[in-house]
Amino acid sequence: MPPTASPQELLATLVGFDTTSAKSNLALVDFIEDHLKHHGISSVRIPSPDGKKAALFATIGPEGIGGIGLSGHSDCVPVEGQSWSADPFKLGSRDGKLYARGSCDMKGFIACVLASVPRFKARALKEPIHILVSYDEEVGCTGVRPLIARLGQDLPKPRAVIVGEPTTMAVIDAHKRIDAYRTIVTGKEAHSSLPALGVNAISIAAKLIGEIDRIGADLAAKDVDPRFDPPYTTVCVGIIEGGTAANIVPKHCEFRWLVRSLPDAATDEFARGLAAYADKELLPKMRQVTEEAAIETELEGSVPAFEAGRNSEAVALSLSLTGANDTKAVSYGTEAGLFEQAGIPTAVCGPGDIAQAHAADEFVTAAQLDSCMAFLASLADRLSK
Repeated sequence: MPPTASPQELLATLVGFDTTSAKSNLALVDFIEDHLKHHGISSVRIPSPDGKKAALFATIGPEGIGGIGLSGHSDCVPVEGQSWSADPFKLGSRDGKLYARGSCDMKGFIACVLASVPRFKARALKEPIHILVSYDEEVGCTGVRPLIARLGQDLPKPRAVIVGEPTTMAVIDAHKRIDAYRTIVTGKEAHSSLPALGVNAISIAAKLIGEIDRIGADLAAKDVDPRFDPPYTTVCVGIIEGGTAANIVPKHCEFRWLVRSLPDAATDEFARGLAAYADKELLPKMRQVTEEAAIETELEGSVPAFEAGRNSEAVALSLSLTGANDTKAVSYGTEAGLFEQAGIPTAVCGPGDIAQAHAADEFVTAAQLDSCMAFLASLADRLSK
């Protein structure tokens, strides 16, 4: 890779690493380390507990003062079950669009940051630019947390962070909270010709899902924030598994579901409402057949809502660099809320459109990468004045 590689060239390399969250990202981290080392920049790895993944932190410019953090996640979502028109891990280009898994979410931003390193190095920065690369954002924003815990300890703490998620370079100052749940239904097996002798766990799960949808409709009608699209808390059941054969009343069924709550909404309304419904309407009848019947819901993980402070310097800086006058709010989650919880003002702003993320033939436009490069060039100008 040439020392002055373009964002497109770097993106082609980055998407070539299959960093689906279930896999290691170490090869990609090796590449970023080598790229930075080529420019005389040292990096600090923050390994995952099992050592199969790592986050990365690097600083360009003077030490000992705050600086601006540029943060991106290295992992991407799976391609299984999607119909791609070409190899999803090989960058394709058509009509100004750059196609590959992760091109939009969010290796395009990382490529722009890496392509900007020579410019950052050439400037007499008065305060540093920090590069933060995380893992496992797509499965609960878990990989950035150990890195954040070290900021202000053995790693410098930026005075502001820009998370480069795909926003079409709009400045985002708020997003919803995410809570991931797993509900497990235990019934009783029986021959399908005598269903009354069993408890059909799949049928019970279907009733629970219906109640989740009812709770969601009720909340949507009474709790609205027009900043968001949609302007209410939403729920989605994404996975359901159960049963062993069509002629056996199923004993086991479980489903996983996500709640995306408005920032000021109660975080457990769905779980409490579902438990009350199960205790009153379902479990008594189930336990007339078997005392082993059970309905259990567990919280698997949460991503905090993000709301930038009213006078956030990260938001003010991002608006200044983009030339925009207004901010937006989004319904998807990012790592921004975790940085805010750590006392670091944060904004979300990056290349690409979230509508292209996670889909088959995911893409980012070359024009969006150009806009991001201009944004980063303006940041270097600002920090060198």
